[in-house]
Amino acid sequence: MDTATYTPDPGDLLPLTVTICGSTRFWQEIAEAALQETVAGRMVLAPAVDMRRTHPLWSSPDTAQDLKKRLDTLHLAKISFSDEVLVVTDTEFYLGESTRREILFAEGLDIPVAYSLSSQCVQLGVRPRACKPTLR
Repeated sequence: MDTATYTPDPGDLLPLTVTICGSTRFWQEIAEAALQETVAGRMVLAPAVDMRRTHPLWSSPDTAQDLKKRLDTLHLAKISFSDEVLVVTDTEFYLGESTRREILFAEGLDIPVAYSLSSQCVQLGVRPRACKPTLR
């Protein structure tokens, strides 16, 4: 493709924005979801820091605790810019404290929440009630 002559379709310049949420224990699955959503033409906002891995930026407990709070707040800001939230989880529907807070925040803003389970997205209202996570 000759980039000097490429003119995007105006509709392509404002794609749907999706924020991916989920425990960093699902880091690989989050990366795969980001790839799939990007290829589908969506703008993706996702976690960029895996604090489960050792790094000098959060080597002390105090630094790590402060950074975690700032990253949680940053992720809520990402959600507020989104058209949709995609929660990456496992078949046991593990949702950590931060992820539960993010889901409730999105719902409070009337942002649709979908779930990615084993590479399969399901809308919250479509799943059987028994599979719905308890958040409150």
